Amino acid sequence: MYTMAVTITKDSKILFTLVYLVHKEQTLMIHRVKKENDIHKDKYNGLGGKLEKGETPLQCAMREVKEESNLDIEDIKFKGHLLFPNFDGIGNDWQVFLYRADSFSGELITENREGNLVWIDNDKMADLPLWEGDKIFLKYLYGPEIIDASFTYKNGQLSHHKIAILNN
Repeated sequence: MYTMAVTITKDSKILFTLVYLVHKEQTLMIHRVKKENDIHKDKYNGLGGKLEKGETPLQCAMREVKEESNLDIEDIKFKGHLLFPNFDGIGNDWQVFLYRADSFSGELITENREGNLVWIDNDKMADLPLWEGDKIFLKYLYGPEIIDASFTYKNGQLSHHKIAILNN
């Protein structure tokens, strides 16, 4: 069995990356339908995952995109920080480094161990089964803004959020 050393800070933050690959007017999403007990079950999400020990957020973003899609990122933009307090319900805050990639190469796979990879028209993203907070922060993905945001969920429902634009 493969065990990875996940980066958890002293104050119980689990560090993640979230990467949205954009091509023309579409964004690559994963429909999370395969993993048992997946907190994201049946939702659509960007690519990414947990930082491994000794890994920078950028290195994690590049590795996760390759692992999940078989694509190599050639151009990536930092889009912000997202905080999800106690998102897992057991006291861990999820600190997410948000990226957008507009240039990549390789042969896209259509599925992986977590779900199916699908190109979605950008104007149809809000119609997908997404986390409510995703519908809020995704509108900043396509513009020049870099954001710092927090999204608090109670019983799977968004109860509070705050967004600051850092580069205005």
